[in-house]
Amino acid sequence: MQWKSIFVSIFALLLVSVTLPARAQVTHAAYEGKFPLTAGVGVSDYFVDFGHSRKLIGITAWADWRLQHMPWFLNGIGIEVEGHHIAYSHPTGLEALQQDSGLGGVNYQWRHYQRVKPYAKALAGFGSIDFPPSPNGYSHDTRTVLALGAGADIHAWNRISVRADYEYQFWRHIFGPNDLNPNGFTVGAVYDFGRRGY
Repeated sequence: MQWKSIFVSIFALLLVSVTLPARAQVTHAAYEGKFPLTAGVGVSDYFVDFGHSRKLIGITAWADWRLQHMPWFLNGIGIEVEGHHIAYSHPTGLEALQQDSGLGGVNYQWRHYQRVKPYAKALAGFGSIDFPPSPNGYSHDTRTVLALGAGADIHAWNRISVRADYEYQFWRHIFGPNDLNPNGFTVGAVYDFGRRGY
């Protein structure tokens, strides 16, 4: 599977790079503390790729761990875990529709600006979908989920930033040969435990 080989390659590169000596800092020492964790929550507006009116609202939670002491060419790389609960503002007739996912993987954040920090991510994990039952009672399924995304953290105050995030998910063969591709935007707030205040 093509996606599997891409994720294995990224993971192998990450493991090899950890053993190399560090050559540069991700950000200037005046702005980066010793605990490289960012965590937060947001509200998601998702096209769930199911039914006629396919938009749902949900909640997303993030946690990003920035890898320190990386070689200069990997400065900004980190590990991200996130969870989605897309289950609100149902279309008529799809009140049972709900999508949940838990994903983890790598992200790269360009941390060379004080106020705006754009990033890209590649994640994998598991997804769960509930939907109106079919005549045989089939109303729930789970799948391995792959996702690509990008966004930016925009500094607001002290250690708090506004995060704007877009994510595109791949749910393979969820209904026979058919795939689902939920995707959408999330806006929320994140708290950077390692950032020093101004």
